[in-house]
Amino acid sequence: MVLHLEAVSLKREGKWILQNINWEVKKGDHWVLFGLNGAGKTAVLNLLNAYYFPTKGKVTVLGMEFGATYLGEKLRKQIGFVSSSLQEKFHQGDNAFEVVLSGAFASIGLYETPTDEMRKKAISLLEDLGCIEYANRNYETLSQGEKQRVLISRALMANPSLLILDEPTNGLDFIAREKLLESIETITKNPIGPTIIYVTHHVEEILPIFNKTILLKEGQVFSSGDTVEMLADQKLTQFLGVPVEVIWKNNRPLLSKLQVTEKLLQ
Repeated sequence: MVLHLEAVSLKREGKWILQNINWEVKKGDHWVLFGLNGAGKTAVLNLLNAYYFPTKGKVTVLGMEFGATYLGEKLRKQIGFVSSSLQEKFHQGDNAFEVVLSGAFASIGLYETPTDEMRKKAISLLEDLGCIEYANRNYETLSQGEKQRVLISRALMANPSLLILDEPTNGLDFIAREKLLESIETITKNPIGPTIIYVTHHVEEILPIFNKTILLKEGQVFSSGDTVEMLADQKLTQFLGVPVEVIWKNNRPLLSKLQVTEKLLQ
């Protein structure tokens, strides 16, 4: 079991942010965490990374039960977390290679001397994710898509058991988005690679490799299960509160809003 949330609720500043969350992720499954803005996705991620602790319920991540095991850095070193908020934290002047190497030490910036083995691994990751050509360029000069691929490479440096990608395609154009998604698909082909949780509110980003989906709405689990069932017309119409149609093309979903006609209203 990669993670297990049982009847988890979270209260912040007197307000319930999450209520009665039940979720299991098993090794071998790759999940989409899907929800609109304000659904509580960030709160769930903060829980999984042990930045928040549940007000009620039981949380176990990578075999560590919250409240029964010392967490903090011990847990976070086993989780690769990629978020756009990380992009602003790196020091000016750090190149892409140095940013990737810093992942071996779970640090923002490179303060320790990497081993030859670490350097070889960083080069291999940069090659695998299509970043090697700009390895020596300053991170701050890279495009949004290039930065995201570098951050994913950094997250993989510590051989995480769980990789969380928090809306990684935000701000990317179509070409950059598809290149990044190709890189993510490459990661899943590694038989000893991490379990991936992909967080998004865009259906069209969901790759065939994400076989499971959890729908989060207003801090509660609306539904969870096989992706093809979660992204069905009726299910998403109920979830979104507007009539929609899901069109599958090349095993990828596209979402279209249906026009409300007199026939539908009858």
